[in-house]
Amino acid sequence: MLVSYMRIIIFGPPGSGKGTYASRLTAILGIPHISTGDMVREEIKAQTEIGRKIKEYADRGELVPDEIIIAMLINRLEKPDAKRGFILDGFPRTMRQAEELEKIVKVDLVVNLNVPDEVIIQRLSNRLICGRCGAIYNRLTLRPKVDEICDICGGELYRREDDKPEVIRERLNVYRRSTEPLIQYYRGKGVLRDVYCNDLMTPPETIVNEILKIISEYEKESVER
Repeated sequence: MLVSYMRIIIFGPPGSGKGTYASRLTAILGIPHISTGDMVREEIKAQTEIGRKIKEYADRGELVPDEIIIAMLINRLEKPDAKRGFILDGFPRTMRQAEELEKIVKVDLVVNLNVPDEVIIQRLSNRLICGRCGAIYNRLTLRPKVDEICDICGGELYRREDDKPEVIRERLNVYRRSTEPLIQYYRGKGVLRDVYCNDLMTPPETIVNEILKIISEYEKESVER
């Protein structure tokens, strides 16, 4: 399947699998996965002035100010590979961000991931990340072959400061206060579709296939219109 000129948003709370599913979908659909979270982490890793400010918010489990994220996103969407479509992960998170996005591009489809809090807490509190190549593991569902060592590059695995259970709960609270109103906003526009994952052990491919079905249905509806 190859989707042309399709702009997709993947919605969901922290730890719902947005990045995991988007990274698989981009290879299938032929459009780039744009993660504002990845862009933020790159700034932090590079220890730029913006990165240091962002880290202060992230360590407290708070959202990064709109001005910073919007400027970073506009710059990314101007790159050639995003002209024919994209899978946007982690943006918008506020009504202001949604309004700014609408000024830049037309959103075709919003996929809303529904995952229970306890599943998210189990998933994130057991997540491990390679400090060298960025590969993601999980103590429960995707263990490395050698404990604390990356299978791909041999780098040391670490746990993000904001993956502690108490910080995760605060991130979920922030998500609900700031982002969930957007679900009704996009539902009202007729572009939002719900996907449910209630089991920690559900394979990513299962959810990806559900999203692909939704995309196929959207394409069919577009042709009929």
